[in-house]
Amino acid sequence: MSLLSLAGSLRERATEGERLDLGVPEQAALASLQDLRFVNRWLGNPASVLRAVRPHLSPGGRLLDVGSASGDLPAYLLARLPGPLLAVALDVKPLHFHFAPPALRRVVADVRALPFAERRFDVVTASLFLHHFDAAELPQVLRALFRLARRALVVNDLSRARVPYAFGRLFFPLLFRSRVSVEDGLVSIRRGFRERELRQAFAAAGIARVRVTRHFPYRLLAVATRQL
Repeated sequence: MSLLSLAGSLRERATEGERLDLGVPEQAALASLQDLRFVNRWLGNPASVLRAVRPHLSPGGRLLDVGSASGDLPAYLLARLPGPLLAVALDVKPLHFHFAPPALRRVVADVRALPFAERRFDVVTASLFLHHFDAAELPQVLRALFRLARRALVVNDLSRARVPYAFGRLFFPLLFRSRVSVEDGLVSIRRGFRERELRQAFAAAGIARVRVTRHFPYRLLAVATRQL
């Protein structure tokens, strides 16, 4: 695919699903989860999330990470924030917790039916998670997440662009062990956001106090806060 045709294909968000979400055999899922841990470590933008979370999470606080899978982000935050902290990792599939550390409290639930009371957590994080939802679902998902946050909702996700997609086509087959990861990684980039799209999603959810910033490598960080 030429760069010109590639640019055309990225004008709008893709709507096709990712194989790991739709369901693959257990061993294929575990191999893909290991690849995702590599992505989270080297390309996940955790340092920016840490800087966004730190002002809102004090010792004794509560953190919820949604779409957590192996729990790499909350584990990273726990290791760098003053404690004690309660960190809850939530994912829709029990298998996704296979590599999660024991320090995390794990909850299996769907984001459309979250089993928590309003403002139960000081901070809610959603890293590389929001792009899994189509545009029509985004306001409902964001409202549900913000409802649980007493102080802040922090969303870290993909910036849809030509460069990361071209990089993925060239290097994902070399970096990832799983073919599922290669295919899902490219779909994820195509499902990523432009900055205005992410702002529009928050606006449609009725969340006014939000700041969206760009970060390396092709990440968007949105921090929605409450006025206490």
